Amino acid sequence: MAQIVEKEAKFYIRNLEEIENRIIDQGGKMVQPRTFETNLRFDTHDGALSASFQVLRLREDTRTRLTYKGPADPSSTVSARPEFEVEISDLDTARAILEALGYQVVTIYEKYRAAYDLDKVEISLDEMPFGTFIEIEGPDEEHIKAAAKRLNLKWENRSALSYMRLFTHVKKNLNLSMRDLTFENFSDMEFEPRHLQLTFAD
Repeated sequence: MAQIVEKEAKFYIRNLEEIENRIIDQGGKMVQPRTFETNLRFDTHDGALSASFQVLRLREDTRTRLTYKGPADPSSTVSARPEFEVEISDLDTARAILEALGYQVVTIYEKYRAAYDLDKVEISLDEMPFGTFIEIEGPDEEHIKAAAKRLNLKWENRSALSYMRLFTHVKKNLNLSMRDLTFENFSDMEFEPRHLQLTFAD
């Protein structure tokens, strides 16, 4: 099986609707309407996966997928990490298998996502409990950077961090202790860029 390398850049956004209109004006085609998504992040009891920058995840939206991600390439100017993903039929059964093998759920995180194809990139519009983001995934940095330019995004304000790493920043900067990144947990909170250690890109 050939290894797939996921290459993407993330942008912290003030106005998601405005960016979506730009995508449509540029000829983007919707591939996923706005959909609620639940993610279960697994690790060993001693946190060995997180310590080695690996991800084991179950995701459920309109379908259910099991995903493994390896460590990111530190020399890349965008997030570039090996990824294997398979669609499965039942989240509860998959969770039971992983737990029987010694893995445990360490974080549950939620988001709403819509996605568009624009030439050779996929653009995800993400609503997270702590803000709104654009993720641009493509075959290489050049295509990702070109798409960001077409959408008038500030390339220098991109982030290569995962939502879990941003969650860590938020918890540290706001002195929070909750395990899960859910809309219910964050329903009464307001966030500023400094809480995520990011700068708006739009």
